[in-house]
Amino acid sequence: MSWQFILALLCPLVFCAAGPAPSGPQGVYFDKHTYVAAPIPSFETSRNLLPEPIYDGQEDLLNMYWSTWRMAFSHFRQPPQGSPLVSNYMDAAFSDHIFQWDSIFMISFADYAHAIFPAIESLDNFYSRQHSDGYIDREIVVATGIDYVYRDINNTINPPLFAWAELQHARLTGDSSRFAKVYPALVAYANYLEYNRHSIQSKHQLYWNTGLGAGMDNTPRTGSGWVDMSAQMVLMYQSLAEIANTIGKTAEAPNFSARAADIAARIQRFMWDEQDGFYYDVDDAGHFLKHKTTASFWPMLARIPSSAQAARLVAHLQDEKTFWRENIWPSLAADEPEYSPDGHYWQGGVWAPSNAMILAALEQYPELPNIVLLEKQAAKKYLQNILSVYRDTGTIWEFYKPEQAARGLIWWWIGARKDFVGWSGLGPIQFLIENILGFHVDALHQRLLWNITNLNHHGIKRLWIGTGKISIEAMERKSESDPLHIAVDYYERDAGKLLNLDIFWNGKHHLRSIAPGKSQVSFEN
Repeated sequence: MSWQFILALLCPLVFCAAGPAPSGPQGVYFDKHTYVAAPIPSFETSRNLLPEPIYDGQEDLLNMYWSTWRMAFSHFRQPPQGSPLVSNYMDAAFSDHIFQWDSIFMISFADYAHAIFPAIESLDNFYSRQHSDGYIDREIVVATGIDYVYRDINNTINPPLFAWAELQHARLTGDSSRFAKVYPALVAYANYLEYNRHSIQSKHQLYWNTGLGAGMDNTPRTGSGWVDMSAQMVLMYQSLAEIANTIGKTAEAPNFSARAADIAARIQRFMWDEQDGFYYDVDDAGHFLKHKTTASFWPMLARIPSSAQAARLVAHLQDEKTFWRENIWPSLAADEPEYSPDGHYWQGGVWAPSNAMILAALEQYPELPNIVLLEKQAAKKYLQNILSVYRDTGTIWEFYKPEQAARGLIWWWIGARKDFVGWSGLGPIQFLIENILGFHVDALHQRLLWNITNLNHHGIKRLWIGTGKISIEAMERKSESDPLHIAVDYYERDAGKLLNLDIFWNGKHHLRSIAPGKSQVSFEN
């Protein structure tokens, strides 16, 4: 997805070209080659099957939640007749192309409806179009399955998040059955990146990208070592190691883990600026290229920084002169010369995927003081801005301004796209469930973590946890010193399976084993 795409529409002969000619048959690493028709569900018939947040006194947020789901359902698609795509997919909400970077983040919130529409299968269309050398284009034309290239093939490698996305899907749904099917494609893609994104002639030997490739189209960044791409490679190898162990490829997992550790060590050596407490991109000689962007928080998601380093990064996120603006977090820090208060795409625009990454990164450091409260405060600040614009316009936008509650501008006469669900559904759905209400599902371990920070009556109905489904709510309290009373209604297909409920409240974890049926749990200060 890019602002350059607008130009491509105006002048396709100048701005775009067909992708690289396949060096052999496509999709050889993925055993799914034909489309089997599956119906597209409607929002109206599915509403009562979706998770239903409970949040007394916050009716506007709840209304936006349901409106966002309605928009999401309107973007569920079947491939058109004659298309070589192999699965239904979630549309990026603005084009007749599918986008790798968008799809991965859309799946992140759409997985809360996985029993209704398997959004994870959107990725099958990329695996089925993978070239024999492992290459997967970031953007594919739906009607023909042809790779879409803007200007240069160097712009076509998106953040390598397939393996991470598959792992996140399994954790939320409890279904790891895809691992064995996608593993060959994931390994082939990793091998391609090693040959084509590894700066082997540089001092640092880290990984590079372009603004378009990184998904930060007009970012002012340069260099041969990019913080985000390098950290994403670590995240990819960490995820591959876990997937390999799960499917019995135990001899291969240590190689992935070692690769991740080696890249992480070089990120620490070459990209961390101790004076500034920040990660920077580097040139061939390992010199810092100092642009402060949200890309520099990707190492936290792979838990590369130490706790002390993470605390310094968090301080940047809370700095009102740089990232803690009226709306958070701008893609380019406010004290950078290229920063625009209108957003100007990735020169200050506030974007759902980068905010999702940062919130997930903060979750990797539970030992930091008040980190759960910061997650909630940040998500609430972002959602209140989205809600204000939603009240005025009745829709969700592609990105937002950092200095006021308004849709972002690409240029002064072109604004962000509307009805963008699309990855902007992350805020009203995922952030509400996970960061405002505090629910975190780990269905692979039959576990539900609930971070309770609200005093009002709140909870959720119909939240799937593997083969189980829970409705759980905390009763209203007048103050933090009041006892906490929780009502649980837990259904499990396997009646003998218990739920590991972890209530994090008042700075402590309270563990309970929950049997199927209705129950009450209470805690005293």
